[in-house]
Amino acid sequence: MDLISRIALHFEDSVRAQQASSEALAVPILEATELMVRSLLANGKILACGNGGSAADAQHFASELVSHFERERPELAAMALSADMVVLSAVANDYAWEQVFAKQIRAIGQANDVLLAISTSGNSANVLAAVEAAHERDMRVIALTGSGGGKLASMLADGDVLICVPHDRTARIQEIHILVIHCICDGIDCLLMGEES
Repeated sequence: MDLISRIALHFEDSVRAQQASSEALAVPILEATELMVRSLLANGKILACGNGGSAADAQHFASELVSHFERERPELAAMALSADMVVLSAVANDYAWEQVFAKQIRAIGQANDVLLAISTSGNSANVLAAVEAAHERDMRVIALTGSGGGKLASMLADGDVLICVPHDRTARIQEIHILVIHCICDGIDCLLMGEES
């Protein structure tokens, strides 16, 4: 197979995965958006975490809320727990890598806050520990995952939301995670500011 054909297959597979996800994820995306808006209106904040590409997604999401998505609006309270290398390295060195997000949540998390926990496999140990810490703080959790949801799916409590991409390939899951994040950002803007004409 030549490289051009291989590239075309990536696009075709991505389109199929997005179509399947559109049907499966519309309701949980709506629930996640409404949960975040309720938090923000109650003076809560959105904390986001993940590893590797999911850490980048957490930072991308937080930046869209603090700055703006596609239209001007007031700043919204959001923070990526993967962004502070000093805190991450201190916790990893003094305790364990598994605690890098959980300790931050215990330090700043409050009952009106929401945790966006991103893990393509649903099995990242430090994301699982973050969910435990969020529940200790009476926070709601939105799990953004794939591959059946892994251990993360089984940890969710009443009032939490599972957004599980119906795919097993990491690249496709990550592509759809970005689309989900953009859907949530747009939904937050619509619920807070009304639909654009």
